[in-house]
Amino acid sequence: MKILTLLSVFSTFLFVDSINIEDNAGQFFSSGHTNNWAVLVCTSRFWFNYRHVANTLSVYRSVKRLGIPDSHIVLMLADDMACNHRNPKPATVFSHKNMELNVYGDDVEVDYRGYEVTVENFLRVLTGRLPPSTPRSKRLLSDDRSNILIYLTGHGGNGFLKFQDSEEISNVELADAFEQMWQKRRYNELLFIIDTCQGASMYERFYSPNLMALASSQVGEDSLSHQPDLAIGVHLMDRYTFYLLEFLEDIHPASKTNMNDLFKVCPKTQCVSTPGHRTDLFLRDPGSVLITDFFGSVRKVEITMETINLTDQIKQVEENAVNGELQKETYSYVDQLPVSEIIHQKPKQKDWHPPDGFILGLWTLILLVFFKSYGIKHLKHIF
Repeated sequence: MKILTLLSVFSTFLFVDSINIEDNAGQFFSSGHTNNWAVLVCTSRFWFNYRHVANTLSVYRSVKRLGIPDSHIVLMLADDMACNHRNPKPATVFSHKNMELNVYGDDVEVDYRGYEVTVENFLRVLTGRLPPSTPRSKRLLSDDRSNILIYLTGHGGNGFLKFQDSEEISNVELADAFEQMWQKRRYNELLFIIDTCQGASMYERFYSPNLMALASSQVGEDSLSHQPDLAIGVHLMDRYTFYLLEFLEDIHPASKTNMNDLFKVCPKTQCVSTPGHRTDLFLRDPGSVLITDFFGSVRKVEITMETINLTDQIKQVEENAVNGELQKETYSYVDQLPVSEIIHQKPKQKDWHPPDGFILGLWTLILLVFFKSYGIKHLKHIF
């Protein structure tokens, strides 16, 4: 009797454990995506907008750390603060006034820079309507199994975001671009984050499914800057992205943190503005959506039942033997330039030019000879 009781308890435990495993597996595969992409855009130029470049590079650094490779990131920076002559520490962009975290790093790959960052190029990247000559690094090669993170920062207003202080994109244009992406099966789920003044106005017109949006401020509110640095004379970051970066620093690839935790980033006591979010278009419960579903990368795993010995030495390729002798192919480099001709050719003779001051000295000599011969009274014959 005791044995039957123990067996029943043990079977019940196994049944409950199997249910938990199935639930975890179901939650793991519930997103349905197989790859991740990120489009990160800074729309502001000029040195006083240093913080917008730092915002974008902070998110860029976080998504790379969590596994999204550069081949799946489209980075658009309207200005190069790292190489600006006002930067006291060239090749660096810092997000904190104590200069602890250099978000520029050593391996930044900027896909669109300077005047390439336009409304047209941004919309073409999203919709895939790029010229055939556009390289792969400048394309968003997503599909219907892709989760896409889109981050925008810059100066904006009620229903628009400025690009380089010369043009602007409206919330209607952005909503239509996302609808084109959905119709063309360019995403599975999309997370939109914007850090700008009146940022919530940019997602009011969204109508495409499987889309979640976050903003740093409500309509009528300003998105404020953070961390002023007296050494360079500008603010280093915006408040919302600063606390977003702090939040992401605690995330690791196996983290179970969900989107509801992201919604709590930078409350009004810290941001001064009121962050907003929209989830009515998203089909899943935000509580079941992991942060790494958008900020991380899917790891492809192939299961095999075969035993693979990783300690065997690599066998060298046997060379072909012809008539009992080993034949080795000889290779040589093709000359890319006529080097021998360039080395032995005679230097081209330069055209002769008079030395500096020669013409002035010549005219001075002519005037002296004239005054010596005729005097000042004959000067009227010259003028």
